[in-house]
Amino acid sequence: MKKTTEKIHLTNDGHGAQRLERGRGSVTDGRDLRNPHETVDALFDGKLRLYQSRRGYRFSLDAVLLAYFATPHRGDNVADLGTGNGVIALMLAYLDPSLKITGIEIQTGMADCACRNMRLNSLDERVKIIEGDVRMIEAIAEPESHHVVVCNPPYRKRNSGRVSPDEEKKIARHETKGTLHDFLRAGAYLLPPKGRVAVVYVAAGLAELLQGIRRVGVEPKRLRMVHSYADSEASLVLVEGVKGGRTGIKILPPLAVYEQGKKYTAEVVGMLAGKLAKGLPSQSD
Repeated sequence: MKKTTEKIHLTNDGHGAQRLERGRGSVTDGRDLRNPHETVDALFDGKLRLYQSRRGYRFSLDAVLLAYFATPHRGDNVADLGTGNGVIALMLAYLDPSLKITGIEIQTGMADCACRNMRLNSLDERVKIIEGDVRMIEAIAEPESHHVVVCNPPYRKRNSGRVSPDEEKKIARHETKGTLHDFLRAGAYLLPPKGRVAVVYVAAGLAELLQGIRRVGVEPKRLRMVHSYADSEASLVLVEGVKGGRTGIKILPPLAVYEQGKKYTAEVVGMLAGKLAKGLPSQSD
């Protein structure tokens, strides 16, 4: 059985491109112009559609896991830091129609794509996309303005490993436009006391993540390890913290992505179909 600690990616299992779309509208208007360099992919058994770069950044399973792990309450204001093409914001908006969501993305092309994705799914009234730098969060949003922050930060240090020549992939994977601390600091700034931040990160960086969360005044409260297979090493970790929370962390059962034959487990199949109940009750103390 294959064992891996590499980042888990979605496979082509019926959620692939359905037709071509081209586009380059402004971030503010999100006009659905056609772009030959994009595909349209299906999410949640076709209930959602998503513009994605054909060769640049494409979302991975970690985004789906984070959307399900986060525990916003009804009517919460949610911030998605480094929203990319908006996939996490899109899923959260679908899973809970009461949420008001803001996605922040530094790359102009990606922010535009996220904006068009909201229009494509008629969610642009509830999801706002801002082109901005999380390192300058004070210029983007008011402090303590969001109840929940979700974050899928780059996993690799600036010059570590193989750096993709594609700019979108490079920024998404490497800390070229913001470090883990930058994202966590921005998240803490946006949260009021008892506000929650949910992060997905590479499992090998767990110690750094926990240390970083506490450094910005957020206490880790829920943790779940993600494994490719039940008997393989963890590849990802999901952590939720509470700003100003008391010490004490709940370790949730591990999540296995695949069964034998590289078939998704029932839990992951439910997530990809948009049919699984979200998350587990959060500890908000």
